[in-house]
Amino acid sequence: METWRRNIETIIRFSWSSLMNQVYDAIIVGGGPAGLSSAIYLARAKYSVLVIEQEKIGGQITITSEVVNYPGVLEASGSSLTETMRKQAQKFGAEFKIAHVKSLNMDGNIKTIMTDQGNFQAIGVVLATGANPRKLGFKGEKEFQGRGIAYCATCDGEFFEGCELFVIGGGFAACEEAIFLTQYATEVTMIVREEDFTCAKTIADEVRSHPKIKIIFETEIIEAGGQGVLEYAVFRDNKEQTTWRYDAKNNQRFGIFVFAGYVPANDLFKNQLALNDGGYLITDKYQKTNLDGVYGAGDICEKELRQVVTAVSDGAIAATSLEKYIPQVKSQHHIVTKEVQKQEKIEHIETHNQHFINEDIRTQLQPIFNKLTKDIYLVGVGSSDSFSQELKSFIEEFSSLHERIHGEWNDNADESPHIMLYNHQKNPLGVNYHCVPGGHEFNSFVLAVYNAGSEGQVLENDILKKIHDLQSHHFQVFISLSCTMCPDVVQASQRIALENHQVQTDIYDLAHHPHYKEQYNIMSVPCMVIDGQRVVFGKKNLEDILEIIETA
Repeated sequence: METWRRNIETIIRFSWSSLMNQVYDAIIVGGGPAGLSSAIYLARAKYSVLVIEQEKIGGQITITSEVVNYPGVLEASGSSLTETMRKQAQKFGAEFKIAHVKSLNMDGNIKTIMTDQGNFQAIGVVLATGANPRKLGFKGEKEFQGRGIAYCATCDGEFFEGCELFVIGGGFAACEEAIFLTQYATEVTMIVREEDFTCAKTIADEVRSHPKIKIIFETEIIEAGGQGVLEYAVFRDNKEQTTWRYDAKNNQRFGIFVFAGYVPANDLFKNQLALNDGGYLITDKYQKTNLDGVYGAGDICEKELRQVVTAVSDGAIAATSLEKYIPQVKSQHHIVTKEVQKQEKIEHIETHNQHFINEDIRTQLQPIFNKLTKDIYLVGVGSSDSFSQELKSFIEEFSSLHERIHGEWNDNADESPHIMLYNHQKNPLGVNYHCVPGGHEFNSFVLAVYNAGSEGQVLENDILKKIHDLQSHHFQVFISLSCTMCPDVVQASQRIALENHQVQTDIYDLAHHPHYKEQYNIMSVPCMVIDGQRVVFGKKNLEDILEIIETA
């Protein structure tokens, strides 16, 4: 049950229609440490602030299990540190929205942020979009992603229990993840292109002294290959100008984790703002870009050190710069902005009672479920095993949240335990959870119930048409409850099933269904299997899935 109680994100993200036409003082794009720092400073100065994040509040630092170099904090996980930041910002009145930003219009005195959840306007904008893991482009990298090549130790480490692993990279992330992976691997070999590590000596020394880690410097990977699954890798010794090959021993699996730096997430504004040769945002000492009212903060910016401490510094500087800019524009152009409403009660992400859903979350879910116009049935199937009983308890508790949500349980030892969503006529809706939807998937389950029992989240007409035009399909989505990328695939695939009854989506927690790892050679999540044949890996949104089906 403890998995359940972790990482339940801010749930109230549906009641935004009344805010669509209101102008914020500032909008922050990105909910990592830089964006959260900006939100804290601006909201505390009594400016109306909206933070828009597409995945999970906290950003990529949330996958870091241990932060020990942040001043004043002896030790914390990345998720707990940023969760505290979020609570601070929300306490001062900052608002949060999970949405995918589609485009930005940053001309004029009022900027517009276009998202899949509507358009939002503000006088000032802080871009804290961060950077994404870099792919190296070696032969076989794309083909074997999810079949032996991975980019997130937290998400995928468990798939390599008892395997030999290679970690590509010599920076902080590579060292940290190499240490983490030793709890699964028989041996970890670090492949470092440089002559030495490029991170702090403390963690480099920890890696050097680890009995399960071997280090090879001045070397890079040039090829990975195999028949269906990863079977070999080829490396180049740049010092000796020779190549060598590793082959999986006795047909056993091995893995390659790539941690070779990051690529700036600049797609939204690369044609509007000044960038350096590496694609990073150029800002002045006030974090201002080349456009008035637009500021940058965090890993997206041109800088020497990309750490949490510099990210929050950037965010604070950008915010205090906006504190001077915003009132000038409001006064000169007579712009009225949204009033700040402080949050007297901040939701708690963790609870230590004996329930799946604490009272704070119950309270927050009420305005969402009050929008339900149709009854929804959660029909569970299972037996007397502990997993079935946990699933049964979840159904009982979730169905108690609102009078339109009903729970039923059927004892059947011949079927694998799962939850089926049925409509008000008790007809199946094509969405089945073969897991207790906790962790990052609690939101996904809430969305499934909300979209099935109400008018649902708005979809663009062209997207709806593509969904309705689909023929019969079966999606199997394989996840880990600790994966921050999995909810995108779950939410998109289940939405397709809810809109088109010829489509069925089944969601599996691989921890309870390990046989699928072998059946589909799954070594990374999220993994989506289409019609039992086509296997795709990685984060996918609705448009991505529709494109994959169209090109099949």
